[in-house]
Amino acid sequence: QVQLVESGGGLVQAGGSLRLSCAAEGRTFSSYIMGWFRQAPGKEREFVAAIRWRVGSTYYADSVKGRFTISRDNAKNVVYLQMNNLKPEDTAVYYCAAAPAKYYSDYIRRLGEYDYWGQGTQVTVSS
Repeated sequence: QVQLVESGGGLVQAGGSLRLSCAAEGRTFSSYIMGWFRQAPGKEREFVAAIRWRVGSTYYADSVKGRFTISRDNAKNVVYLQMNNLKPEDTAVYYCAAAPAKYYSDYIRRLGEYDYWGQGTQVTVSS
């Protein structure tokens, strides 16, 4: 059974850091792109960052560029999202997702392209 299991969320003050983890289980994701999305109360789910598992290419939303870093550990089958200089507007439920990798990149930010989703982990940033 394919599972994506997020962890690492919590409460942090503005300016602080958190590292989210996404453990990928049940299949190999070497031919997939792994993404992080988030959903704040009353808002639509939005793209945060993504990484091509095989080659390591990364993609970021403008709102997190320079503050967040996505990475993966091939040996552990885990994807990370290091979040630095957190802001109250980063407060949301963060979801890990997986989509089949394609040679082009336009689709990476579209929710509908992702086949597998985790259950989400809450990140709360206080001001």
